[in-house]
Amino acid sequence: MSTQDTSRLNELQTALRSKMADNKAIADSFRVEDGTVVVSSAQKNAFDKNMSDIREIKSLISGLEAMSEVESWGGSQAKESVAQAAAAQAQQFGTVETRSIGEAFLASPEFKSLQNGRAGANMAAPFQYNGGIQVKDVYTTLPTGTLGNNANAVFGTVQRDPMIVPPKRTKRVRDLFPARSTTSTVIEYFIMSGFTNNAAMVAERVGNQFGIKPQSSMSFTGAQTSVKTMAHWEAAHRNVLADEPQLRGIIDNELMYGLRLQEDAQILLGDGTGENLLGVLKTPGIQTYNWSSGANATANEKADSRADALRRALTLSALAYYEPSGIVIHPNDWENIELTKDGNGQYLIATSVALGGEPRVWRTPLVESVAMPEGTALIGSFGQGAQLYDREQANIRISEQHADFFIRNAIVILAEQRLALAVKRPESFVRVSFDNAPA
Repeated sequence: MSTQDTSRLNELQTALRSKMADNKAIADSFRVEDGTVVVSSAQKNAFDKNMSDIREIKSLISGLEAMSEVESWGGSQAKESVAQAAAAQAQQFGTVETRSIGEAFLASPEFKSLQNGRAGANMAAPFQYNGGIQVKDVYTTLPTGTLGNNANAVFGTVQRDPMIVPPKRTKRVRDLFPARSTTSTVIEYFIMSGFTNNAAMVAERVGNQFGIKPQSSMSFTGAQTSVKTMAHWEAAHRNVLADEPQLRGIIDNELMYGLRLQEDAQILLGDGTGENLLGVLKTPGIQTYNWSSGANATANEKADSRADALRRALTLSALAYYEPSGIVIHPNDWENIELTKDGNGQYLIATSVALGGEPRVWRTPLVESVAMPEGTALIGSFGQGAQLYDREQANIRISEQHADFFIRNAIVILAEQRLALAVKRPESFVRVSFDNAPA
């Protein structure tokens, strides 16, 4: 920029600052009355005039600065093209493709300026290699050392894949119960059995006698069950869990899942002794139906399949005046039912799962569980014939107050739940035994 242009630019900048100062003084003189800014016509006209001048001055300053940049660009020396730079480099260093970085350094002006040490050991300027060809190093053997991002790592980084969590059982026996909460530790209930329905039509009068109503019979037995505690725990170092949140989540989930597995086993097979629930299959008074291959075969009908056995068991529950609400079966037995074919080799989809829908047999929801012994199935009125009570739902607690865990910086992760089970209508349940049931 010329001296004249520089002087003119300084004048414009001074005028701009003056106009801005004038407008600030005008703005400071505005009055505020009852939350409203009061501005006179003279103040407004002066303020607008200054703003117009400010915009004009800024435009002139921008124009001068742009013109200076153009003049500077036009007066600068043209830069070498890429081809010219490459030719100059080839002339200086020889053929780039055949020279290593070391050879290029020995041939560089920077190295030669040392004059073989006579000029000292410090080069006037650092050597920069601008070779046009980059060649990857080829290793005959990999470096030794520890992989990773720590201080001892010498080669590469470690990719950490997420831990693989095994699949979990999605259907549970609990799902068949409309669970109920309780605040008590003991549940008292009545077991009803042996219902004989003698309801009939009765005449109002027979001769001189009023009609006698028939009596139905049912048997009630008082019973009680206590709330049971189910729990287990795992130990872990507190630093590990703090540094690895994913590990903490897996431990929590696995502990909770372990409770669910044991819960299914207790609901079905608990023997009622000690701290065990009295499971449905161990409850006295439930009905049974035994199936054997070839059973009920006639001259015109084929023998019953396992699906037929389930249907006949559903009838037994219905005849006890209860509506069956669920079936629990071992996966292997469920597989045999799903793979049952007719005489033409077609699957009997009508009695199995239709196109991946909810597992049902004979319109009844089904839960396949390894908690059920193979060769056995349970059919019944879950919820009406039996009731599950939650005193304390499954939860996770953490503590370091165990043995010497405090001084070892270790913690206990505890999963616990409290529940009770009352089978009030044993006749509403039917145990089905297939011919592969263990003796």
